[in-house]
Formats: sequence, structure tokens, C-alpha cells
Amino acid sequence: MIDQHSRLAVVYRFFSGTGFSYDRVVNLWTCGCDRYWKRRIIGRIPAGSQDILDQACGTGILTLRIARTFPDSQVTGVELRDEYLAFARAKVGQTGQDKVHLLLGRAEEVVPEEEAFDCITSSYLAKYADLDILLVNAGRMLRPGGLLVLHDFTYPPGPLFRCLWRAWFRLMQTIGDRLFPEWRTVFHELPDFLRQTRWLPESLALLRQQGFVDITSTSLTFGTSALVSARKPARPMDSADEAAATRR
Repeated sequence: MIDQHSRLAVVYRFFSGTGFSYDRVVNLWTCGCDRYWKRRIIGRIPAGSQDILDQACGTGILTLRIARTFPDSQVTGVELRDEYLAFARAKVGQTGQDKVHLLLGRAEEVVPEEEAFDCITSSYLAKYADLDILLVNAGRMLRPGGLLVLHDFTYPPGPLFRCLWRAWFRLMQTIGDRLFPEWRTVFHELPDFLRQTRWLPESLALLRQQGFVDITSTSLTFGTSALVSARKPARPMDSADEAAATRR
């Protein structure tokens, strides 16, 4: 198990001095799957969502795609590292997206307004996050009936693809070190981190405990990532609802 202090330390170690090459590396690292995964995230956002929050927005890849897909919506991005947020701000300025608002801060701690959002998304956040706080605050920020969408890497369950997964990391550790030396720490430390993280079962259990409904988990690309969605009930839960949620 990885404690929260260690997770936060990993974030600072992984993402210091890497913002300028993040967009290229994430596409290379995932063999282009990042684009597909982000389409799947956007596909979960309910039609008609007027206010959308993208947590750990990084350089704004997903945030801006959401804004383009939902041009009439207000889209808020939250990012821990100012280095990354500077690149997101530059992209927003270049594209002229006047309905995108960016905030600096840790996703678990930035709570813009209670019941303010129709949908909350995140990609690559869950494995680093204090999930208990993150999901409690998501419940506060979502409007009744609002949807939470989480996406992150997972350790492949199948032996064949697990071998391919390990081989790909070894390749990135040899070739990637030369092409992107600023990412050396990630190339070498992320595999063990992903083997240890239990963000997927932990998030599913916490969502049930906190009364979310319509909880789904979808494995993507041979188990290398997963997509979780859950809905805040459209009405306050009574005691019978809470008991049923606890039993599930």
C-alpha cells in the first residue's frame, strides 16, 4: 500500500521540469492510446452539461477537448503544479476559449462551490490522490444527478499483456531516457508504482460507501487503464437508501 504522503512526494518527483514535453511523452508512452482514452472520458459526459470540472488538468489536453466538445459549457480545470498550468493557460490563450477557467491547487483541496457542476472528470489523478477526500468533495461539488468520471492506469491482469507491458517499460527506460532525459524518474519508477496502487477497487468501494449510484467500471486497452463513472443521487438519500448502498 502507498500512503498519501508518499503519493504526493511522487507527484513532485515525477512532474518537476517535465511540463514542456508532457504532451509528446504521454502520446508516445501510451502508443497513442491517450487520445482514445480521452475520447472515452468525453463520451461519458452527459449531454447538456453546463458546468464541467476537470481535476488535475495538467497542460490542458483533456480540458480543452471538453471545451471544444461542449462549446456552450463553462469548463474549469484544476492543477497542482504551476509549471503545468502555465502551459494550459498558454493553450487557452492561443485557442481563444473564453469559457475555460483554470485554478491552481491540489484537486482534493480545491472546492470551487457546492453543487456547482454537472460533471467532474479526471485522467491520471486517482492513483496519486487521497481518494476519500477527493470523492467526498466530488459529492459536494456535483449537482444532484451529476456524474463523476475517473480514468487512470491499471496493472494489466492477463499474463500475456503483462509481459508486453513490462517489455514496453524496459524499452522506454533505454530509448526514452535518451530522447526525454527529464522523464527518466518516471520511466524507471512508474512500473512499480502501478503494481502497488489499488485506486480502482478503493474508489469503487468508497463510491458505494458515499452513496453514489449507477457505478460502472470499464477496463480499457487490455487492462492497461480503467474508466470509472458514478452518479450523485438526484434526491437526498433517506435511511433506507443509505442502508442499501452500504450492503452493495
